[in-house]
Amino acid sequence: MGKVQGYLPAAPVEVIRRAYEFSAEKHKNQRRASGEPYVSHPLEVAHIIAELKLDVPSIATGLLHDTVEDTLTTLGQLEAIFGTEIATLVDGVTKISQINFTTREEHQAENFRKMILAMARDLRVILIKLADRTHNMRTLDGLSATKQANIAQETLDVYAPLAHRLGIYWMKSEMEDAALHALHPEVYYQLKRAVAKKKTEREKYIRDVQTVLQKQFEAAGIECTITGRPKHFFSIYQKMRSQNLLYEQVFDLVAFRIIVDSVRECYEALGVVHNHWKPVPGRFKDYIALPKANGYQSLHTTVIGPRGERIEVQIRSTEMHRINEEGVAAHWKYKGGAGIDLQDVHRFQWLRQLLEWQQQVKDPHEFLQSFKEDLFPEEVYVFTPKGDLLNFPQGATVIDFAYRIHSEVGHHCSGARVAGRLVPLRYQIQSGDTLEIITTKRQTPARDWLKWAKTPRAKEKIRAWIKNAQASRSMEVGREILGRDLAKHHLDLGKLRGDGTLERIAHEIGLKNSETLVSQVGYGKLTARQVLERVVSEQELATPQEKEGTLQRLFRAVARRPGVSGVRVSGVDDVLVRFARCCDPLPGERIAGFITRGRGVTVHATGCVKVLEADPQRSVDCVWDQVAHTPRPVRLEVMCVDEPGQLAAITKAIAQSGINISKAESRSVPDRKALNTFEVMVEHADDLTRVMRNLTRVRGVMRVERMRA
Repeated sequence: MGKVQGYLPAAPVEVIRRAYEFSAEKHKNQRRASGEPYVSHPLEVAHIIAELKLDVPSIATGLLHDTVEDTLTTLGQLEAIFGTEIATLVDGVTKISQINFTTREEHQAENFRKMILAMARDLRVILIKLADRTHNMRTLDGLSATKQANIAQETLDVYAPLAHRLGIYWMKSEMEDAALHALHPEVYYQLKRAVAKKKTEREKYIRDVQTVLQKQFEAAGIECTITGRPKHFFSIYQKMRSQNLLYEQVFDLVAFRIIVDSVRECYEALGVVHNHWKPVPGRFKDYIALPKANGYQSLHTTVIGPRGERIEVQIRSTEMHRINEEGVAAHWKYKGGAGIDLQDVHRFQWLRQLLEWQQQVKDPHEFLQSFKEDLFPEEVYVFTPKGDLLNFPQGATVIDFAYRIHSEVGHHCSGARVAGRLVPLRYQIQSGDTLEIITTKRQTPARDWLKWAKTPRAKEKIRAWIKNAQASRSMEVGREILGRDLAKHHLDLGKLRGDGTLERIAHEIGLKNSETLVSQVGYGKLTARQVLERVVSEQELATPQEKEGTLQRLFRAVARRPGVSGVRVSGVDDVLVRFARCCDPLPGERIAGFITRGRGVTVHATGCVKVLEADPQRSVDCVWDQVAHTPRPVRLEVMCVDEPGQLAAITKAIAQSGINISKAESRSVPDRKALNTFEVMVEHADDLTRVMRNLTRVRGVMRVERMRA
């Protein structure tokens, strides 16, 4: 109560008291997996919500959020006792809690859409859910290892990125560290030991830097607060993994924060820091002039500090610091309990864009991939020729810029001018660029554009264009194939369409109309024989009407080759199946099939980037046969410390996983590391997961990755 009254003196805390009493009564006979009384969980969630400085209905919802899901309480009862606003918030949190993020791709995509809509209706729902997840991560120990791993991975995939996108960095860091502890305990404890070993030295270094900076700022007449803190474990782990570094090789382990009174003093403080220590080129970012999409503002710079070590410095005003710490919660304006008016809050334009985009994108593979990418954007800022400022995710190209201007500009974009020089479509735009798009009527989208485009809007527009173009082409091809095969039996395609026969066949097959039927034949998803079987007798079909060409005989022989792939393809009989080399899926992994003219069905892992680029209309359902699978070679790359006994420990871990090594190669690389390549024989994706998990637990192993073609 005291915490709430500290930032909301006139708050009706009686509602919070009643919510606690109601929750305690409903959960009185329940206990958590740890053995604690269940009511301790909603109470802690309410404390976290109060740390976010949310309103009374939000805190009451934190106390009540599990009553509908885990007790006999109904929403109607909550509404009668606590009012519509609190009941609606509880309903929203309950629905998000019921989302299963590990289901099939289409269902997962639909769940993400529901979450976006819940965020848009009232962002308090997702803030309360984040508080719920934060406390769940604090109390994972009572669960089984499998449940811990599942919850931790889901947190890294969804909830930590959401906290980041909403600007609540302390929550993001805490969830990431807890997830690291659950997923890679050996790595976590290695880091913890390494950080603890240098604690005294690090604290002295922080004091020395603070003393030097304080003297410099006093001389410049700038009042400020200077704090230094070690980076959290997960960020250190990410840096070690991405750059193949040992802990001793990570230099900027401490970040310093300088808080001043005004924006003017932020830039003055930056000048003082750069005047005393040399800045590292390319490491300065001005998030005050160009705030992040979630409203984050600060100056970031990296300098060469005492003892030649790199120091990361963040400079911000007191108001910026408040907003950066509280994140999105610092901006909400509640209007008579009606929730948030997003139109009033320009800082959340990304959420409005996400809403608009999720209504347009229908393909679940693309939707999921792009949604997850959108949660962690590193943004670049560019100008139009008129001086308008636009922001894009890092890696965006000329194509993304063109489609942001207008769809027609995108469709006919052939390049751009940047600072007077011509750049191609694949040019990655840089912050500060001024782009002038060049268009030609002859230019139209190509499939390669999907590889270069970064934004969901551009990808969807390109895909729609290609789909329309392919639909037109498939109609041509379908008419040609059907016309030729029907003519062999003295039938005319035009007459069959005119008398309704083709329409009848389409309905029998389960297609919308005769146009769709012809198009499906052109795509290769339906054969001419499947149509002929419904208008010509078996005897006539068995009698060859014309001599088959060599190419037709060869294709028919290949297409009807008995399948030995272990994959069943729905709706296509006796078809050749080949595995895509780009992802080489294993039994147990989710797969998607795509019809390829002349090569049967190509099977990809659903997470493969090629799946996003493929035409959805060529997709067919594929499942693994429930039979024993032949062992298949998989290549693994293992980066480790280069020291005696390390290779023996790695091969022992592979052998203990029950996996055979068919090939092995090891070589030393710079910085006292070794790069090992193993070819192992596995029958199922679970085998691969097991061996990779065992390898990550070997002391000295820094990275384990599956190598693909």
